[in-house]
Amino acid sequence: MSQIDMPSVVLLIFAALGILSSNNSITVAVVFLLLLRVMNLHQAFPWIEKYGLTIGIAVLTIGIMAPLASGKISVQTLYETFFHWKSLIAVAVGVLVAYLGGRGAMLMTNQPTVVTGILLGTILGVAFLKGVPVGPLIAAGILSLLFGK
Repeated sequence: MSQIDMPSVVLLIFAALGILSSNNSITVAVVFLLLLRVMNLHQAFPWIEKYGLTIGIAVLTIGIMAPLASGKISVQTLYETFFHWKSLIAVAVGVLVAYLGGRGAMLMTNQPTVVTGILLGTILGVAFLKGVPVGPLIAAGILSLLFGK
């Protein structure tokens, strides 16, 4: 009798959550990882674990910078940002979030045991609260403040 592949079962549950919540990000990510498992490409997982976060942040940054590159946000608009109170608060919040994300990345690297809880919380937030899966770094950053590291 063959043993049940529990990581695949958990991934299938997450895929179902992604489908039920109409969250394509979760669904695509999980199906990609399931395909790697089914195709027996387990050697890819260490590489993904090592570089996936960096690649994901680069893609996210490209998406954030695209309006500037396309001309939808002009240099004039950037300049005016420094003269409006809401924009200045947005800058401050952006700095805080970037700081928390940096702390979170270090925490996730140095204390991988918290990654499981952060992952589960993020998936639940995405699946049931219509969230966006950018929370793990910030969640880890907040945890790092609580843990003092």
